[in-house]
Amino acid sequence: MTTTKTTNLISPYGGKLVDLLAPTEAIDELKVYASHLPSIQLSERAVCDLELLAVGAFSPLDRFMGQADYRRVLDEMRLASGHLFPLPITLPVEIDSLVGLDQEIALRNAKNELLAVMTVEEIYEWDLAEVAEKALGTHDLRHPLVAEMHRWGKLNISGQVQMLHLPPHYDFRELRLTPAQTRARLEAFGRNNVVAFQTRNPLHRVHEELTKRATQEVDGILILHPVVGMTKPGDVDHYTRVRTYKALAENYYDPDRILLSLLPLAMRMAGPREALWHAIIRRNYGANYLIVGRDHAGPGVDSNGEPFYGPYDAQELVEMHSEELRVKMVPFRALVYLPDEDRYEEISKVPDQVKTASISGTQVREEYLNNGRKLPEWFTRPEVAEILAESYPPRYRQGFCIWFTGLSGAGKSTTAEVLTSLLLEYGRQVTVLDGDVVRTHLSKGLGFSKDDRDVNIRRIGFVAGEISRHGGTVICAAVSPYRATRNDVRNMVGQDRFVEVFVDTPLEVCEQRDVKGLYAKARRGELQGFTGIDDPYEPPRHAEVTLNTVDYTPEENAHFILDYLKRNGFVRSLNSNDQK
Repeated sequence: MTTTKTTNLISPYGGKLVDLLAPTEAIDELKVYASHLPSIQLSERAVCDLELLAVGAFSPLDRFMGQADYRRVLDEMRLASGHLFPLPITLPVEIDSLVGLDQEIALRNAKNELLAVMTVEEIYEWDLAEVAEKALGTHDLRHPLVAEMHRWGKLNISGQVQMLHLPPHYDFRELRLTPAQTRARLEAFGRNNVVAFQTRNPLHRVHEELTKRATQEVDGILILHPVVGMTKPGDVDHYTRVRTYKALAENYYDPDRILLSLLPLAMRMAGPREALWHAIIRRNYGANYLIVGRDHAGPGVDSNGEPFYGPYDAQELVEMHSEELRVKMVPFRALVYLPDEDRYEEISKVPDQVKTASISGTQVREEYLNNGRKLPEWFTRPEVAEILAESYPPRYRQGFCIWFTGLSGAGKSTTAEVLTSLLLEYGRQVTVLDGDVVRTHLSKGLGFSKDDRDVNIRRIGFVAGEISRHGGTVICAAVSPYRATRNDVRNMVGQDRFVEVFVDTPLEVCEQRDVKGLYAKARRGELQGFTGIDDPYEPPRHAEVTLNTVDYTPEENAHFILDYLKRNGFVRSLNSNDQK
């Protein structure tokens, strides 16, 4: 079956913007046809990618990448056609997915809603290590995408896509503009220049000042274009963020100089390459300037505490390709507040003797939001501060996850039991997800192959993430032998509320404690794939807490963890004068 693509918009490459949406008269026919097709369920990331492919945000790319595009993008940051494109946009599937060449398959979201039909024209293998090295520049499992890729299917599929409808969104619908709608709105402003601002965080006064200055310098319009798809794990949710953007746009910007529009993008946190990708996307939305910050789209620090990317790598890469893209790079200039003059100024222009004030992102979280302190007005508009205070309670009221990992018999469950009682004593309500109990209920039927173990751990991680996201305390005790899977769970829960506890008990001690006789059976060959015997345990390299169960009792170890939680604000001392 075929459909006609129609659009009158011109992409930055001189051709028409991609539009995969089927004509209205063909939708019903396609739905009936697709309901009988075999289907695959798309991940949240793939749904975001599909939506932006469909509306032309990734133009000239009009499908999940085939092998020729994939290979050249990794090696040269270009599509097979020669057009600049820095990151692979692929659709991974499992080897046993029964997808065949020349087959038509239905693409569905997590709720099994029918979104599109793909004609499979290519099936090819991809290599995790190669993508990590070339696209992200790292194999470090603390990079959220590196950890996530470990659960992707081993094959990529590609082919023509026919959309039935875009993924449904019920929030902020008036702000969810396609490239076509955005460019039409921008054209109505009657100005030649459009400055795009990419953001995944709440905006503070320094962002406001920077965007206004950038817009004025080119006599243009600001498109405030926040990401509302997938961002860095642990980021402030997009519902809260969009409320702050709306408050700022309505109260503090010239309405003739700003357009607020939402971007359902699944970020890769790929630093320089991602910044270039953002420039391509914003050009398709009608911008010819992009503000690029320090460490743009960086995921933070690696396992050694070092930034994944250089602070100005992203700015340099976008600048290098700005002429070809026809998108000029506007650097995010460091601004500081001058209290005596009640204004912001570039730090490079401030004399040494002048008094300045600034607050870092870490200080915003740790010193203000986590402690229930109101952000100062010179730093954040009152409307924004109020929204953040409502949505971001003090740390001792936030949810968090304590993840015990270690060999079978290490003492995870015993220590977790003691810690549970202590946390209840300190006023925290606790949910315990013990590995053995979870396998009886949540993961009944799973075996002990590597894949089944990973599925089990990710199920626990998903539940833990939901509990902690809604303010609960959750304690998980599971062997969880594989480092990549534990890091994936860390990202599910959120870096700032995940406490990994390594119960570091020697194998010989675990065998001596083995009341179930499992180690003995594994030694005799009666159990296959037993962790520590014929299957590896990968100890954490940078756990928040490491316990010694040989020299310390479970009670002592539980207090070690409690002390860590107190130091980091998750638990308040019982004798605190301000306890409510």
